[in-house]
Amino acid sequence: MAKEILRMEDVTKIYDNGFVANKNVTFWLHESEILALVGENGAGKTTLMKVLFGLETPQTGKVYMDGKEVKILNTLDAIEKGIGMVHQHFMLIPSLTVAENVVLGVEPMKNGLFDFKKAVEMTEEVAKKYNFNIDPMARVSDLSVGQMQKIEIMKVLIKGAKIIIMDEPTAVLTPQETEELFEQLILLRNSGHSIIFISHKLEEVKRICTRVTVLRHGYCLGSYDLKDMSEADISRLMVGRDVVLKIEKEDPTVGKTVLKIRNLVKNSASGKRVLDDVSFDIHEGEVIGIAGVEGNGQSALSDVLAGMESFSSGTVELNGHDIKGKNVHEIRQMGLAYIPEDRMQYGCAGDMSIRDNIIADRYFKKEYRNGLFINHKHIDEIVDQYIKDFEIACDDKREPVRMLSGGNIQKVVVAREFTSGSNFILANQPTRGIDVGAAEMIRKTIVKKSREEGTATLLISADLNEVLECSDRLLVMRKGKVVAAFRKANEVSEEELGEYMLGLKTMTPEEMEGLL
Repeated sequence: MAKEILRMEDVTKIYDNGFVANKNVTFWLHESEILALVGENGAGKTTLMKVLFGLETPQTGKVYMDGKEVKILNTLDAIEKGIGMVHQHFMLIPSLTVAENVVLGVEPMKNGLFDFKKAVEMTEEVAKKYNFNIDPMARVSDLSVGQMQKIEIMKVLIKGAKIIIMDEPTAVLTPQETEELFEQLILLRNSGHSIIFISHKLEEVKRICTRVTVLRHGYCLGSYDLKDMSEADISRLMVGRDVVLKIEKEDPTVGKTVLKIRNLVKNSASGKRVLDDVSFDIHEGEVIGIAGVEGNGQSALSDVLAGMESFSSGTVELNGHDIKGKNVHEIRQMGLAYIPEDRMQYGCAGDMSIRDNIIADRYFKKEYRNGLFINHKHIDEIVDQYIKDFEIACDDKREPVRMLSGGNIQKVVVAREFTSGSNFILANQPTRGIDVGAAEMIRKTIVKKSREEGTATLLISADLNEVLECSDRLLVMRKGKVVAAFRKANEVSEEELGEYMLGLKTMTPEEMEGLL
């Protein structure tokens, strides 16, 4: 029987606003195991781990390590006790080298000055021990996302962590980078480390973990042996109902061209070419997916199409109108609906109510007004209907959006954009960091709108499963160019996509003829 090295017992954490994040949660971890921690957004996973890492103080609960009760006062105390956390958003300084990042917090000194040579030696030692193939002298800004993930793990290891918390570690990795990460995690497990693996990707949970602990609405539903469970079993526990993990869709009926992009070029402020001669069309009734490792032009393309950024040359026409020089509001009037990558910064106003966020783009239209005045009764009826249709979990439509969980905030954004009457939807990471239930609803709605209303959709997503499930045609971007195109997304494997994303393969213009 494996030795228990950590137990959290009856942990309750209630935030100042009255939100109960964890309610009497009991959680344990064995030596040399990879344990999955799963649950919908707002289920309390991150809060529980913040308690363990000393970032939050619970109202009640005890923590035992190796059978002895311990108090974790803060993050330094957690690190001292051998607990490390690799956060979802990297905490790296891009202008520094790998070695300088790895030793942050445990900097070697010589005669009162930072000892760079020693930092490189320390980094090389950790890299060698755990098989991390990475150059300590490389600058972080020049590295791939997968390499940055490795540095985050090395930072935790160099501080002596035996228990490693990994929050959504594969969210932005290609299948090949995920494979490499898994090899490393298995190596860590085999050398005596214990890993808590938080993920929404259930096929990964099944592959790499032996046990799963499920949280729902702040409560722990128990821990289960994964060998006895299917992905459907896990998602049923997380959501409380059956979730369809596959989207059934018939072939699209394609209509007229809605978006026409020709020879689009954009240079960044520093003169780097971030969009390099991009050309393709999107028609009524189809969902076009874009896959690519983050930072290969997808965000730049999204910013240009939404009117957030200008472009250097080329043309973009939406419903026959040139968007050059137009602002966000003007492009929306031409028929754009936009789900931005960063929902809190661009998707909603956190302090405004759910109701006001949902009608922010239409209260000036005449059907929402009585003469000069806003027709509050009509708006309230519509908002109540949308809250029901989009399954937004809230106490009251007048509560500020920031009080909701990430998944529910995303549903507010989606409710507004999907009901705006637009015929072009630009969806950038529409289900990032949200639970399987909310993601299922959003994906089904994207497909449904294309099939039933003839909407044209551009879906940009780092989740390859999502791109393959929802898209009709599929494009791959690398270094600002379209390097591959597929007529039917569901006929491409994740591995093949990964090869194009990493630049191991590229299609010629002739091969892409007729697919753009």
